[in-house]
Amino acid sequence: MADPVFRLHAHCIPVRGARRSTVCDLQRHAYHLIPNGLYEILTTHRDHTRAEIHAAYGPGAGPVVDEYFAFLETHELGWWCDEPERFPPMSLEWDAPSRVTNAIVDVDQGSRHDFASLVAQLEALGCKTLQLRYFAPVPLDEVERVVALADQGRLRSVELIVPWQPSFTDEALWGVCRRHPRLLSVFVHGAPQRRVATLPNFSNTVVFRTEVVDSEAHCGQVHPAYFVTSLSAFTEALAHNSCLNRKLSVDRNGDIRNCPSMPDSFGNAARTPLAEALEHPAFRRLWGITKDQVETCRDCEFRYVCTDCRAYLRDPADPLSKPARCAYDPYQAKWDDAAPPAAAPTASRPARVPAGAGA
Repeated sequence: MADPVFRLHAHCIPVRGARRSTVCDLQRHAYHLIPNGLYEILTTHRDHTRAEIHAAYGPGAGPVVDEYFAFLETHELGWWCDEPERFPPMSLEWDAPSRVTNAIVDVDQGSRHDFASLVAQLEALGCKTLQLRYFAPVPLDEVERVVALADQGRLRSVELIVPWQPSFTDEALWGVCRRHPRLLSVFVHGAPQRRVATLPNFSNTVVFRTEVVDSEAHCGQVHPAYFVTSLSAFTEALAHNSCLNRKLSVDRNGDIRNCPSMPDSFGNAARTPLAEALEHPAFRRLWGITKDQVETCRDCEFRYVCTDCRAYLRDPADPLSKPARCAYDPYQAKWDDAAPPAAAPTASRPARVPAGAGA
C-alpha cells in the first residue's frame, strides 16, 4: 500500500495572499488563516507524502510541517488518504438560472415607486433577494404592505433597512417577521442604542444601529462583517464581480441602475421596463470585473469571500482601482481600522441565500 498523502476536503479551498493565505471552508461557511508556507505545501506539494515534504524542506522544518498538518486535521479541513484519485476536486463553475439574482430599491420621502410592478418585474427576471432601503421615516404598516408583495412569489428573501421610530418596538417588528417569513432581516438605523433583538427558535434577525443611513452614499463598505464564505459566493467571485454581477437597482428617484451609487441611469422605472434596461450593453459592463483584476485586491487572501465596490474607488478614473472604503492592506496583513463600519446594514449587495435554503 502506498504511503498516504494529505487531501483537503473538496469544499476547502486554499487562497494565497501577499503575506498570508486562507483556507475557505465553503461547507461550514468559515475561513482559516494560514501561512503562505502551508499554502505552498497544499498546492506545490499536493501529491507528496509526509516524508517527501519533510525532505523537500530539510530536517529542521519537520516539526513545523507536522504542526501545519495538525492544524488542518484539528479543524477538520482534510485527512490523510492512500487513494487520492478517489477524491477529485469539485467544479468551481458558477451560474444561476436568473437574469437578475439580487436587487436594491431605495426609498425616501419623495419616492413614488410602484412596488407591485417592481416586485412582479423582478420575479419575472428570476430575482431571489430584494433589499429595501428606507432613508426617511415611514409607517410600519406601509413597509409591511411592500414586504407582503413577496409572500407568494419567486423572491426567496427580503431585507429591510429602515429608520427608527418610537413605534418600531421589538414586538411590532417581530410581528411583521412572523407574518412574512420571507423577511430575512431587519436593520433599524438611527436607533437610541446599538443592539440585536433575538427571538427563540426564530431565524430572522432584527438589528438596531445608532448610525443614521440617509442616502446610498453609506454603502460600499468593505469589512469582515460582510465576508460571505459560501460555495455560491466563492465560485461567483472567481469569474464575476462579487457586488454588481446580475444586480439591478432602483434608486430613490426611480432611476434604474446597476447600483444606486453608480452614475449611469438606464431609464426610469415609471416608464422603462426593468427587462428593457437590463438589455442595454452598458448595464452589464462591470459584471465581469473580478477581484483578480482589481489593484491590491488581486493580492488579498480574502478576495473570493469579500464584497467588492466599483462605485467608490481609490482612483475614480481607474475602473480596476481598489475600493475606496476598504481598510485592509494585504501586504501588511493589517486592517487600518479594526472597528466595524458605521453603516453596518448597508453593504452594497443583499445577503445571498444559500442554495436549498427555505424562504
